Amino acid sequence: MTVRLRTLLWVVTFTVLVVFSVPWFLWGDSRTAAGLPLWLWWHIGWMGLASTVFYLFTRTDWDRYMGVSDV
Repeated sequence: MTVRLRTLLWVVTFTVLVVFSVPWFLWGDSRTAAGLPLWLWWHIGWMGLASTVFYLFTRTDWDRYMGVSDV
């Protein structure tokens, strides 16, 4: 995979994470699951996904994009 394509994929991935971090489509929805509002479950799941993506980023491309060299 080329550096340019990899960069584009990370930009798209983080953009999607930011755009969907606030569940606009669940505003005004009063449904609950296990006693908690559905939007809260969305947030819990989304933060888990964001943590996983950031972990993958730090393990694969952190040094290239952050200007950090191996010590």
